[in-house]
Amino acid sequence: MTATASGARMVRVDEAGLARAAEQVITALAGPDAIVRDDQLDAVRALACDGRRALVVQATGWGKSAVYWISARAVRDAGAGPVLVVSPLLALMRDQVAAASRAGLRAVTLNSSNVDDWSALEAELLSGAIDVLLVSPERLASPRFADEVLAPLIDTLGLLVIDEAHCISSWGHDFRPDYQRIAGLLLANPTLPVLATTATANARVTADVAAQLGSNTYVQRGELARTSLHLSVVPSLSPIERYAWVDDALRVLPGSGIVYVLTVAEATRLTGFLASRGHRVAEYSGQLEPAQRANVEDALRANEIKAVVATSALGMGYDKPDLAFCIHVGSPSSPVDYYQQVGRAGRALDTAVVALLPAANDERLWEWFATASVPDPKEAGLVLDALRAAPEPVSVIALESTTGVRRSRIELLVKVLAVDGAVTRSAAGWAASGAPWSYDEAKYADLVASRRSEADLMRAYVAGARCLETLLRLSLDDLVAVDARCGRCSVCSGVLPAGLPQRPAPESIEAATGFLRGLDTVITPRKLWAGGMSGRSGRIAASVSVGEGRALAFADDPAWPDVAALLADTTPDAPAPDWLVQGMVAALGRWRSNWPGRPVAVASIPSTRRPVFAESLARAIAEIGHLDFIEPFAVEGPRPAADTAPAARARALESRIRLSAGAMVPSGPVLLVDDTLRTGWTMTIAGALLREAGTCAVLPLVAHQRP
Repeated sequence: MTATASGARMVRVDEAGLARAAEQVITALAGPDAIVRDDQLDAVRALACDGRRALVVQATGWGKSAVYWISARAVRDAGAGPVLVVSPLLALMRDQVAAASRAGLRAVTLNSSNVDDWSALEAELLSGAIDVLLVSPERLASPRFADEVLAPLIDTLGLLVIDEAHCISSWGHDFRPDYQRIAGLLLANPTLPVLATTATANARVTADVAAQLGSNTYVQRGELARTSLHLSVVPSLSPIERYAWVDDALRVLPGSGIVYVLTVAEATRLTGFLASRGHRVAEYSGQLEPAQRANVEDALRANEIKAVVATSALGMGYDKPDLAFCIHVGSPSSPVDYYQQVGRAGRALDTAVVALLPAANDERLWEWFATASVPDPKEAGLVLDALRAAPEPVSVIALESTTGVRRSRIELLVKVLAVDGAVTRSAAGWAASGAPWSYDEAKYADLVASRRSEADLMRAYVAGARCLETLLRLSLDDLVAVDARCGRCSVCSGVLPAGLPQRPAPESIEAATGFLRGLDTVITPRKLWAGGMSGRSGRIAASVSVGEGRALAFADDPAWPDVAALLADTTPDAPAPDWLVQGMVAALGRWRSNWPGRPVAVASIPSTRRPVFAESLARAIAEIGHLDFIEPFAVEGPRPAADTAPAARARALESRIRLSAGAMVPSGPVLLVDDTLRTGWTMTIAGALLREAGTCAVLPLVAHQRP
């Protein structure tokens, strides 16, 4: 053991120590008959014996965790300090804590599920009583954690493990700016041993991560394809047919598996439908509490449920060796992302079924993915100017109000700017660092081109342009001929596996239609006024607030796939079609029992974008319900831009919407009808005007709620 100038202690493990650690860990993880493979030992040897940093890129199920637990066991036995594992998901952390325990290592994690234990665990960690600490990259970005835990810990670390290391590369399919902060916080210490692992890094990502680790990095990259996966694509299904197909598929698929969807709303809908059809399923998304997530993971692992309907939150790190199938309702944003998710299946099975049900809106997702992580130079300039002008740190909420940039964009921008050193974060908020920043146009143009190239591969996969396994292997830069054929996938064989139907049964389609059109999209009223409004601030008083509302469709609602297209900006204005009016009337019928009283009138909000549609919809509902139709509002000035931040939009709408002179407003409840709703500010402000004029209740009703 040697001391470095920074106070860090390096250890070199001899071959005997390596052998002891390997035998102890592999026996604990895989049983007394298990043997560590030579390639696993090579990675550990480079790290623990030779003092090199290591990057291991190997397929899911290869045993990357064995490498870092053997390394951790070896360096701790040799007297090194604690091991820090940076891992992206709670699911992975829970599994790894259990694995470390079996290997004789005391491992803990600091996350949102054990906040009350943080102080005690941090004290034990700094005292040396804990062998391994697992944290998320977001925890590293916490000013309190960085100052109180990480700063005193850095110089004593025996090993840093970066799991899912593709996340530190801006070229990675799941790049996270907080992850790249590792480079500034930890990788800059040249004496710190580092092991980085991933299963989803193509050649470019591998080279980028290796460069961040250092020129002497040992890189081990194996073949990433998984021959146990029987890949298939089921094309040309409508949104409702996709739900029906999953219903039919779960009746014939063996074992248990995962059904991936793209949004939380769809996870809720599809779970509800499948449960109504008698399937034992559970929903899983980032919105679940940690304990709920653990319960679902455990139930799937024990085969107590047929399937988990999940967003990408159930992905990296979840380990169920006998996961028998993986179905995607809608295409992920890149083939690498897709491979990462389907890699959950078939680890200990000869064959696992993988099916993709592409959607018509996949193209929009691919384009969003190509540009989502790229900062807008104008928005970045606004944020930097605001921070430079501020005398003290500023919150994201305050930046949204000051700049007019949407909050989600600001949250990305400040992380990117922090990686570039232009801003810093403290407990009080964000502040300009004083360092210059300029938009790297060439870098980001190259990044967008790379993302679009990945979209082209995903497009070819969906179209069945060639062998599906070959397309995935090409996206990962595996050595494979462009015209290679696996002989197993639906393109090579011409059939779907496990007796799966090409089309869903009519009865299943009918059931899906009935279920989905019976769901209601609830509009939750806003509780607080936006900052900077004229004469309105703080909590919205009950005397002027709107009530809970309803929308016929939300986003790309499978029950009403034509609503979004009907109300798209490029669609010409026209009267509301009868099918849409009847759908909204049916929603009103289901909602009726929750009304504070029967509405006496229908009020229309004038639309500058589609005035014919808006007025015809309100008039039709009024006529069917035998209600008065009123037009109490006047609208002046230009519409706020679609990407305007909610707070800035509220301020603009406050000056744009008013009651018409001499407007007759009833005292009874009013249905307030509009074509679309996104931020909710139009409804909130118009409703407040009606309430102030004497209406006792305002009930929002819209055709389409946008995300």
